[in-house]
Amino acid sequence: MSVSISASAVKELRAITDAGMMDCKKALVQAEGDMDKAIQILREKLAIKADKRSVKVAAEGVISLQVHAEGNQGVILELNCETDFVSRDDNFVAFSNSLISRASELGVHVPTEMMSATVEDGGDVDFETARKALSSKTGENVQLRRMESVEGVCVNGYLHGQKIGVLVELDTVDMDLAKDVAMHIAATSPQAINSDGLDQELLDKEREIYTVQAKESGKPEAIVEKMVEGRVNKFVNEVCLVGQPFVKNPDQTVGQLLESRGAKVLSFVRYELGEGIEKEDVDFAAEVQAQIRGE
Repeated sequence: MSVSISASAVKELRAITDAGMMDCKKALVQAEGDMDKAIQILREKLAIKADKRSVKVAAEGVISLQVHAEGNQGVILELNCETDFVSRDDNFVAFSNSLISRASELGVHVPTEMMSATVEDGGDVDFETARKALSSKTGENVQLRRMESVEGVCVNGYLHGQKIGVLVELDTVDMDLAKDVAMHIAATSPQAINSDGLDQELLDKEREIYTVQAKESGKPEAIVEKMVEGRVNKFVNEVCLVGQPFVKNPDQTVGQLLESRGAKVLSFVRYELGEGIEKEDVDFAAEVQAQIRGE
């Protein structure tokens, strides 16, 4: 009897083990969907190390970012734990601050490389060792989920309560503008800078939906085509950065703001805490009772 393996289970196993997607799916199939067995299979096959805490979903935590004083490089990362309580713990916050500071110093933007780096210059303790110690101390799964570096002529960022972080790269030096655009992106979550960055499949799907809706109006084909194009253009402006009304001045689009300052956005990175992670429904009272009983 074949077992249906969900995409979320594959993603969870990959986050735990760092193994390839196909390896994770094969392991889950072999384990008939049992996560612990799949981890064991991958440990045996790929010599992957994973402890019991790593099967817990880590969807809380913090977003951290740091921009170089020169304004030409920034680093952003997401450090996860299991509960909001631990995300506010002094030890967890200190570990996050140490990670972002060292990442900025070393110019590292790959999680595996970061975890193998030493916590202090010339020290002998790496971040992976420190992570395991923090996980043991807090009793929760602590993971550096992702990180990214942005470099360019002008880079600035915005951090919203350690839950949303944005880095923006401009083609001209204007740190205030870069921060304003980063704040806008944090608030509106655009999918791309302009239509060139949108997935054609997404546009085709939207066009198909609007075409069906327009044809129901019973209007002539030529009118239907104009209606569809108008709705597609409206959609593009809604999801693309340059077409959106600027949050600090809705009478002006971000594109118009950039043009008035003689600048262009070359790239941006937006992290929102826990996005894409399928969270568990937890009965907190039952969890506390289980901890009291030592389960």
